[in-house]
Amino acid sequence: MSDSGDRGKRPGEKPGGNRPEAGRPSRGGPAGDRPRRDGDRPAGAGRGRPEADLSRNPRENRSGDRPGYQGRSPREVEDRDPFGTKSVRTRHDDPEIPESVQPQDLDRVARTQLKTLSKENADGVARHLAMVANLIETNPGLAHAHAVSAARRAGRIAVVRETLAITAYSIGDFALALRELRTYRRISGKDDQLPLMVDSERGLGRPDRALELGRSVPRESLPVEVQVQLAIAMSGARLDLGQTDAALDELKIPQLDPDKAFSWSPALFDAYAAVLEDLGHEDEAEEWWQRSDRAMNALGAGDGEDDVIEVVEEDFDEDVDAADESIGTGGDPQGEHAEPERD
Repeated sequence: MSDSGDRGKRPGEKPGGNRPEAGRPSRGGPAGDRPRRDGDRPAGAGRGRPEADLSRNPRENRSGDRPGYQGRSPREVEDRDPFGTKSVRTRHDDPEIPESVQPQDLDRVARTQLKTLSKENADGVARHLAMVANLIETNPGLAHAHAVSAARRAGRIAVVRETLAITAYSIGDFALALRELRTYRRISGKDDQLPLMVDSERGLGRPDRALELGRSVPRESLPVEVQVQLAIAMSGARLDLGQTDAALDELKIPQLDPDKAFSWSPALFDAYAAVLEDLGHEDEAEEWWQRSDRAMNALGAGDGEDDVIEVVEEDFDEDVDAADESIGTGGDPQGEHAEPERD
């Protein structure tokens, strides 16, 4: 087994340190190198060399420098742009899209959101978003340029603003990511990107605000996978503040079940192991690293279904007992409500 130092980004690392993608593997937390979940995966595409000044406040009064706004009050200007779309409508050169990339390449659920657009515009946006999905892992800069192009054409579509936020996060523009995530949240009414919002606050050097944001929504109201990612992000914020014991406590959630593997289990096990290591509990940390590896192997050997996978091995009983004692769950880390979530 590889040394723990080879295990991707630690939960306490600032977001964007070694940026490989914008969401999931190398396991270890929602920041930079954390494993990606479906909700984080852009529906479609891109970044390149955007010339737009995306850092400007979309709600500022531009009556002096924008045609058509002369004589309007700041309130009137704001009312004309309730979703902040002007922030992505400045000059921008659209990156090229290969002819082989077609609108049908975009996820069906995302395409459904584009039905409010004209067919020509919807097809163009879909192709840009498809390019994001193709490029986000290998060329996040170009992926971001495609996301900007999509947002210029469909700035009031939730999946478009979500995609722009994710690509901004992937290139380390945490201010833009946070702003776009707030817009996505306002348009969609969803809190599923709360962990990424918390991590963006961390990236801006504001761990206190990250913790406040993470506590602003009842944890039980979130999907299980989002609860896990939020716990990892909150743990990272605690580490940013030097609160290592509190960081471990953030991870002691019902989903920290050493006997079963869900899609989010390896990231949670890794985060828990990393904090144990920071506390000097090397042996216990190694047990959780091994659980993470076993979970990854079990998930990789699965049939692709979302059902929970048992990962207990015959020689694993002592490790489980030690884990039960360490997290104080009395042998039932998942508790009474242990039904696995399905997407």
